[in-house]
Amino acid sequence: MATKLKPASTAEAYIRPEGLKFLKNLGKNNNREWFNERKAVYEAELKEPMLAIIRKVTDAMVEFAPDHVRPAEKSLFRIYRDTRFSNNKLPYKTHVAAWWSHTGMDKTSGAGYYFQVSPKGVVVAAGAYMPEKEQLAAIRHWMLVHHGEFRKLLNRPAVKKTFTEFEGEALTRPPKGFPAEHPAIDLIKCKQWGLSTTLAVETALEINFSQTLSKHFRLLKPIVDALNEPIAASIPKKKVLFGLH
Repeated sequence: MATKLKPASTAEAYIRPEGLKFLKNLGKNNNREWFNERKAVYEAELKEPMLAIIRKVTDAMVEFAPDHVRPAEKSLFRIYRDTRFSNNKLPYKTHVAAWWSHTGMDKTSGAGYYFQVSPKGVVVAAGAYMPEKEQLAAIRHWMLVHHGEFRKLLNRPAVKKTFTEFEGEALTRPPKGFPAEHPAIDLIKCKQWGLSTTLAVETALEINFSQTLSKHFRLLKPIVDALNEPIAASIPKKKVLFGLH
């Protein structure tokens, strides 16, 4: 018997008002029974449009961020919350989101591109947000030498005009082994390095939504590339095993 192919999605690359309505109602009815009864609505009004948006952005990334090109399904975050280690047992997120990691860093945090849509607005961001211990140390040591050029990237006029928030989540004290008087200590104390902005929720309803995201991501490419330099250097190289001939 021939395998039936799943028909290609005809979803447009933007969110419709029905999708935002679903998220608003999910915030009031965050339980499995309510969601399961309306799962088809979620798939049609949020999951499929998000995949269409992601594909459009990824197509643009072929030109300016080829190392972040990946299947849309791998970029889309699940709407299901991981409640195993959380006191908050609500089963669903009340936003939809996507993340483009660097090729070869899929299972590490790396630096990448992110956006999310919720009834409160559209968050667009890029940077390194959950670096592992070795990567965190690598970025901090990189900042010792390259803080000047990194600040220049942060302070580019187009970047400062577009992105209103630096997401650093800094330590209160310098990390062990780093001099408190170093001119980069503010950057070294960070536990993450990223920039973000929040756009009006209506942005997600616009036909050119994917172009808006791509334009924002393109601005942050130099920052993402800079952060990935020390991260890539911190990832252990795989050993090649040679067989007997």
